[in-house]
Amino acid sequence: MSSRRHDIADDLRHQITTGRIKAGERLPSEADLARQYTVSTPTLRSALAVLEREGLVEKIHGKGNFVRRPLGKIVYVGGRGSLNLSTAAGAALRVTVRRTAIRADGQLTALFRVPSGSPLTEYFCLSHEDESPHSLARIYVPHDLTPTAALSDGHSCEGTARGFAALNPPADEIRETVCARLPTPDEASTLRISSATAVLAITRFAADSVGRVIEVAHLVFPGGRADAVFTTHHVINERRTQG
Repeated sequence: MSSRRHDIADDLRHQITTGRIKAGERLPSEADLARQYTVSTPTLRSALAVLEREGLVEKIHGKGNFVRRPLGKIVYVGGRGSLNLSTAAGAALRVTVRRTAIRADGQLTALFRVPSGSPLTEYFCLSHEDESPHSLARIYVPHDLTPTAALSDGHSCEGTARGFAALNPPADEIRETVCARLPTPDEASTLRISSATAVLAITRFAADSVGRVIEVAHLVFPGGRADAVFTTHHVINERRTQG
């Protein structure tokens, strides 16, 4: 079974990379492919799972298996502003935004340094390249910093970033934690990636000049779609240079 799985994956991979099967094209049904390769449906699905983990194929529920269009790579630049969606800006990316009023609990209570039940606003942002989900973010702000005008869907990443820039006072402290991990089932489903595909997960924490936390953001990028860049500026000790 393992040998047949790899043989099928190799053949389909060759057809995709040589252009015999085009990007965005729907593959034959799993039943038809199983008959074509004279294997069982579980073996065929196992071969497709190999290509899914490689990012060559994506399975869209209710529609079938498609050759994935190559998605653009973005650069996340750390330490800019209270929200850094502008670093993910690209002409082909658009963002849908869902706003929800929630109450702080668990990790959010600790991150915002507020009592459990304190009112927050959650923004769930999903960026798309054409029709494919690209990356996602969950951004939380204190309820009193929520603007009366809602951010609208379909904006570019750059336009959405400008909208978020108006949410909060300027950040005096920004802390970002970056890790590579496997996606949660919800993240894998939303981004239409394999549960075996590593993601770049960034937690942003921003506080104002008096120490109040004005934003917490959880950003998730499939590993092959983003680079994270952080720049350190060294402060020169003036007394030492004068001496």
